[in-house]
Amino acid sequence: MSLSSTGSVLVVFHWSLTVVLGQGDWGVTYSTQSICVLKGSTVELSCTYKYPSGHKVTSTFWFTRKYTDGNPVNLSDDPDYRGRVTYRSDEKNRHTLIITDLRETDSTKYGFGFITDQPGGKWIGQTGVALSFPGLQVVVTGGYMKNLTCRTTCPPPINPNTTYIWYKNGQQIDESSSPQYKDPIYIHYKDSYSCSVKGHEDLHSPTVCVQGQACNRVTYTKRRICVLKGSSVDISCTYVGYYNVTSSLWFSPKQSGRWRDKLIPEDLTTDPGYAGRVEYPDQESTIYRGTSTLRITDLREEDSAEYRFTFKTDIFGWGHDLPGTTLTVSDVQVKMTPVTVTEGQNVALTCITSCPLTHNPTYIWYKKTVTSPKASGQSYSITNITSEDSGEYYCEVRNGRGSMYSSALMVTFAGKQTSVLTASVGITVVVLVLILCLSGYICFRRGDIYVFETKFHIYTQM
Repeated sequence: MSLSSTGSVLVVFHWSLTVVLGQGDWGVTYSTQSICVLKGSTVELSCTYKYPSGHKVTSTFWFTRKYTDGNPVNLSDDPDYRGRVTYRSDEKNRHTLIITDLRETDSTKYGFGFITDQPGGKWIGQTGVALSFPGLQVVVTGGYMKNLTCRTTCPPPINPNTTYIWYKNGQQIDESSSPQYKDPIYIHYKDSYSCSVKGHEDLHSPTVCVQGQACNRVTYTKRRICVLKGSSVDISCTYVGYYNVTSSLWFSPKQSGRWRDKLIPEDLTTDPGYAGRVEYPDQESTIYRGTSTLRITDLREEDSAEYRFTFKTDIFGWGHDLPGTTLTVSDVQVKMTPVTVTEGQNVALTCITSCPLTHNPTYIWYKKTVTSPKASGQSYSITNITSEDSGEYYCEVRNGRGSMYSSALMVTFAGKQTSVLTASVGITVVVLVLILCLSGYICFRRGDIYVFETKFHIYTQM
């Protein structure tokens, strides 16, 4: 029987043998167990890996977390790292993960995995490299004259061109290449100090009092917040004034172009872009200290900005230079993997936002024309997809004081292309047979072979 014969069936038997290999045949060695880097910068994490002879690596990936079934989430597909991850490898089984625009949420452990072309050829070890960000702190030493030093909680890569920025009572006062403040200072109970690194001003130390705990200072409850468009958000802080506090307000440096004087912040409640959407609930204060909350409702994507608090006393005003709380307002989208679907494939739908939501979000999946929810969780899997699974899917995210629906994503079913091709070839052969037979040829069939005879020629169709 010819393999090209129409209607013929090819049966192939696959024999497999599972071999349990010792741990010594597999492994990943990381170049370091921990690394300390600055937010906003780029980091490279490297490893080397080994596997038994006779295997060929078909897939490599880095991960930080696993789904409930134990399979890791490839960082290049993880919505939290979208557009920020690059892989690099060489012929010596060395693999490097490159992450750009590092964020606070990237502080975690990273692991490497790979898959080979043999049955059971998968290595998914434990996460191996811990990535952390240096926290800054001002260390105060000395007696009546105090020395101030800006120190990190973990040592980042040394940069000889590092510039330290110093703040006094919220106002920038000095820049220096030395982590130590230029001169010893006298004790002033009202004064607080903070430091940061130039180019990374959002990474600043907590404000500390030179003496005692009654100095001027502002402390934000959260430095970064991510919430859904259309919802509301509370941004809070506590403050201490050495003298009697007379007034306070919230402002956004992003809106400085609308201020009458760009050096004097204006109350956000007077900004026309926030008209009817800003209030200060839950204000609690005594003469010298208090808590303040900025509430923004009906959030829009253009509300993504940094928000700061300032206050005035009888003889003093808190500076405007220290960063406050950064708010990101996100929409919701659905991503499908793979993009093209054929019968029998597994499909993963993921509900993604532009930033990790601050409050613990709840995800619910729906399919149009189906009344009840399909599933819950950030990802929804369709296994062995068939034409019955075709349709529009969307997710709902519930977070904090709001919820949001994504736009619907159409999951279409392409079917089996091989079946379509086989049917097309079969129909063509039948039509050809009919044409030849009706044209005066002598037609007969020998098994799977059609024979067409004329007076002078014999044509054989396999």
